[in-house]
Amino acid sequence: MDSFETYRNRIADQLIQDQLEAAGVVVVQGAKWCGKTSTAAHAAKSILYMDDPKHLRNNLHIAETNPVALLEGETPRLIDEWQLAPQLWDAARFEVSRLGALGKLIFTGSAVPPSMDQITHTGTGRFGWITMRPMSLWESGESNGSISLEAIFDGNARDAAAADMNVERMAHIVCRGGWPQTLRMTPKASLLQARNYVDAVCNSDIIRVDGVGRNPALARHLMRSFARHQGGQVPVNTIVADLKANHKTEASEATVASYINALKKIFVVEDMPAWSPNLRSKTAIRTSDTRYFVDSSIAATSLGFGPKDLLGDFNTFGLLFETLSVRDLRIYANAIDGTVSHYRDRNGLECDAVIHLRNQKYGLVEIKIGGNTLIDEGVKSLKKLAQKINTDTMNEPSFMMVLTAIGSYAFKRSDGIWIVPISALKH
Repeated sequence: MDSFETYRNRIADQLIQDQLEAAGVVVVQGAKWCGKTSTAAHAAKSILYMDDPKHLRNNLHIAETNPVALLEGETPRLIDEWQLAPQLWDAARFEVSRLGALGKLIFTGSAVPPSMDQITHTGTGRFGWITMRPMSLWESGESNGSISLEAIFDGNARDAAAADMNVERMAHIVCRGGWPQTLRMTPKASLLQARNYVDAVCNSDIIRVDGVGRNPALARHLMRSFARHQGGQVPVNTIVADLKANHKTEASEATVASYINALKKIFVVEDMPAWSPNLRSKTAIRTSDTRYFVDSSIAATSLGFGPKDLLGDFNTFGLLFETLSVRDLRIYANAIDGTVSHYRDRNGLECDAVIHLRNQKYGLVEIKIGGNTLIDEGVKSLKKLAQKINTDTMNEPSFMMVLTAIGSYAFKRSDGIWIVPISALKH
């Protein structure tokens, strides 16, 4: 866990403060190693580390006999690895209900869900949830944040210079991922961190998630197949066929679905829902979720790709940069109370990311590595989709954007479409 001296501010800092004003207990969930404990500790005034080896046995005993005692302390009080004692959930719900208290507790833990059969209440009305992801480029300091998503939505954004970024550095960032610990590592060590993450998922986490015995080799093959289908609306039977063709692995659809569901539960996989706008003409819209890992480094490691491999395969580079971009857009959208979805119709027209706000505003985003040809392709797709939207029954898009891996400036073209390097963007 980061010390306060080395702590890097996260977008989740403000989200936690907002929830502390609205809920008695704030639950911070997300992929392991993404910084949940450090961020929660930054907001807390007292902390109980349930898994501290010196006190673990005593903590578990007290949780069985008098769980409320573990919740006592200066508030907000952080209970880290709370899922080791699921009794704490009901105890916390009872205490905040009895006291009518807000901002009393923060629960964090590994991505492994608790045993829900020991929980009798959902926590509705007393608990608030925050999902954390690995760091965005603005949080890691690799975007200068010279242009904000919120300002683009509001029409107040201005052309701005992006942070210095070249294709070699971006290839490394895609493979390294947004894991906070890697920012203090050598380039070589930071890539090993991503490999260690995938090893831990396959060898331990996918089993611990629900106690179901799973095959680490099948988990590894599945993650590799999943990585090959990043950004696609791919059904389970396609992944089953891919496993059979590329790994000589026989697995039923039910088994593969079970593995994917386990990866979702531990926040390794975070698929994107489909967007179904009102269109001027009848066009069949694909309604399946789009496949994504929560971080590009998981896909790169699963494929066995490093930065040099991406520089020699720009098709794969583009797909994994899309995964990184979706991660960042989700983080930024969440900060302004928005969500992200994907559009694709039967004619192959698609939009990589549609960002929605609660006030019915939305923006269309195409994701490209860069270069005039690819940017022009993105602009063409955006315009084609915009023409299909029935603006008699829904709003026009607030903006259209091509998000790029490299580029010196974020600017608005004469046709109104934004070209934004990801190294300039923030929430």
